[in-house]
Amino acid sequence: MLAAVARGRFLVSEPQVLSVCGFCGRCCGRHGQGVEMRAFPVRMPSGVQYWTVIDSDLRVVPAADAYLRHLRFGRDAADSTTKAYAGAVVLYLSWCAATGQDWRLAAERLPSFVLWLRYALSTSGAAAGAAVRGPRRINCVLAGTRGFLAFAVDRGDAPAQVLGQLYELADSRDLPAEARGEDGAWRLRMKARHRVPVVKERVDRVSDEDAVALLKACRSARDRLLVLILGRAGLRRGEAVGLRREDVHFAVESSAAGCEFPGSHLHVVRRQNVNGAWAKSRQSRAVPVDRLVVQAHDQYVAERVEQAAMDSDFLFVNLFRAPLGAPMKLGAVNDLLAAASRRAGLDHVVHPHALRHSFASNVMDAGGTIDEVQQLLGHASISSSQVYLHPAPQRLRDAVERVGQSHQVAR
Repeated sequence: MLAAVARGRFLVSEPQVLSVCGFCGRCCGRHGQGVEMRAFPVRMPSGVQYWTVIDSDLRVVPAADAYLRHLRFGRDAADSTTKAYAGAVVLYLSWCAATGQDWRLAAERLPSFVLWLRYALSTSGAAAGAAVRGPRRINCVLAGTRGFLAFAVDRGDAPAQVLGQLYELADSRDLPAEARGEDGAWRLRMKARHRVPVVKERVDRVSDEDAVALLKACRSARDRLLVLILGRAGLRRGEAVGLRREDVHFAVESSAAGCEFPGSHLHVVRRQNVNGAWAKSRQSRAVPVDRLVVQAHDQYVAERVEQAAMDSDFLFVNLFRAPLGAPMKLGAVNDLLAAASRRAGLDHVVHPHALRHSFASNVMDAGGTIDEVQQLLGHASISSSQVYLHPAPQRLRDAVERVGQSHQVAR
């Protein structure tokens, strides 16, 4: 495979350069001067891409590559997940090199790794006077590191006692009620030993005024449809640009197409897409849409016909740049929203996930329930839906007034 990479059989993008010891194929920090190590994207002949870790001679770090291939192909993880975890593994290996440790035995010193992550400007270990990585980023790196080391233990590449250095036994009482099981029984579970506390902050919610301004600032029917699907159907960015035309069921009745879901709706299906789009949930779901989305779709279809871009099966395609008719890429969604935010005169950039937050909040404000939000957003656990709930101030006021009214009735 490595020779094929060197000959260019696999399509790769610009690597992220990181520095660790590569003399022995491990990041042990014991053999001479470090060489460049890279989190490296590999596109297979089938078109499927995953990320690995290689050195400057295009030699794969075997333990890291096995773990990342397991994630991508064994666990069906997204390409973006292997990218993030490849970066985490390289940071861990770099820390081992900088401190002269064998990566297989360094788990007992993970608190030092956390400190290094917080203040190391680069993988060479140069320190900054202020923190350069926040708690959320550090926790993501720790999650990837734990997965890598646990996999190494399972393969026999690392000793079994490493698991005890990564995890501790805990009970289920500190979990949300929805995660404890239907019987509410007390259970033991494995809990990560090392995690940086994160201050819970209210996630962004796009106001109705900003959403309207954003729509008015869109320069095409395609862009308006995309904003509406994000904000009025709650799709993730990857789910939206991964939609195919066959997923759009905007007829009043779809039974002729073998679909019994009532009314206009979209089907979110997990697929391997050439544009890198990925539906996070493994379970397909149908998402109802309102008439504004249907009308925007009709306008977009006319625009797409006018631009002679009807060949692709993808719903969202390039209309105003080459290659014409090619599926939109993930980054194009952020660029579109950033440009529309500037044209709308907003004092901040609206991100795709903020529109999703707003959708969930609007469902709850309209009297929806948490299980409805869970199904609409495609969450496997109902506890994941709670972060999106931001009761409107008027709803909070109404709740307090209901308490006062109930006391008056009781008198």
